[in-house]
Amino acid sequence: MIPGILGWDIGGVNTKGARLECAGTAPIRTLSLPYELQREPAALASVLRSAAGQLGARSDDRHAVTMTAELSQAFRSKREGVAFVLDALESVFPTDCLHVYTVPGRFVSAPEARLRGLEVAASNWSATARWVARQRPTCVLVDIGTTTADLIPVLEGRVAATGCTDPERLLARELIYTGAVRTPVEAVVRQVPLWGGTAGVSAEGFALMGDVHLWLGRLRPEDYTCPTPDRRPATREYAGERLARVVCGDREMLDEAAIDVIALALARAQRDEVAGALVELRRRHQQIDTAVVAGTGEFIAAEAAECAGLNVAFLSKEVGSAAVTAPAAAVACLLQESLAAV
Repeated sequence: MIPGILGWDIGGVNTKGARLECAGTAPIRTLSLPYELQREPAALASVLRSAAGQLGARSDDRHAVTMTAELSQAFRSKREGVAFVLDALESVFPTDCLHVYTVPGRFVSAPEARLRGLEVAASNWSATARWVARQRPTCVLVDIGTTTADLIPVLEGRVAATGCTDPERLLARELIYTGAVRTPVEAVVRQVPLWGGTAGVSAEGFALMGDVHLWLGRLRPEDYTCPTPDRRPATREYAGERLARVVCGDREMLDEAAIDVIALALARAQRDEVAGALVELRRRHQQIDTAVVAGTGEFIAAEAAECAGLNVAFLSKEVGSAAVTAPAAAVACLLQESLAAV
């Protein structure tokens, strides 16, 4: 009998998990825990232990692993980061129960993963794309999380990404460093509309895109999973105060209508950046007419896909909450498939 499977997507600021029962076809439990590795690296093992407990893990479960935490500034190189994550996993789970996913689409043991650090690094997008390819053989996956956007072409059941490493994917615009929460607003625009004119924006880290989407009602306070720039609560009221700071003002100087204009301009600029990359991708792959959207920022993905002339399919309608933790769910399902084939 195939044991239960826990899928992991271990990031630098969020740790995501999903659990499959041995006979299951979809994750029965998922979670996402905010945890900034750079601030407290020694806590990773306890975070994994806590997450496993919340997911109902058993001692005989297998663990399917993807990661992006190796990019954290806590490490001088990606290889060092991969080894650190593997150390934490092996301190919590039996080594022979760990199955580490690689970008080329193969599971390897933890010892082999240490030797293949650059294939293991940032493998989560590859797992999600291959999972989606089982359901929609030709599409583009648009998975927007708190920090980044993955735009992955899938052709006739095959992942057709131009790049494999993060630098290659950034070059191909299949990875865009924009997300629903953690992106500083000054990384999206240099100017915003104000009082009938155009104002430059401050580059002081006063507000994040999470404040924009919280103000506009597109994001729930509980989805704001990182500290706010001013360490005040993730509420619409405080989000408005942070957005006023973007033009070096405050809520005494800027009324609700002025904040609305700024927030809408920022949201549109973010959408347009993703839409522009999708237009480029469609030129390379003209047979693609549908975008499968996922992640905390699926609403951004859907709007961008529509702007690019694509049909939109919400992964959440097919797999529920697992769409928010898609890489963790995906890698669990892929391992289940791999074990069943043995």
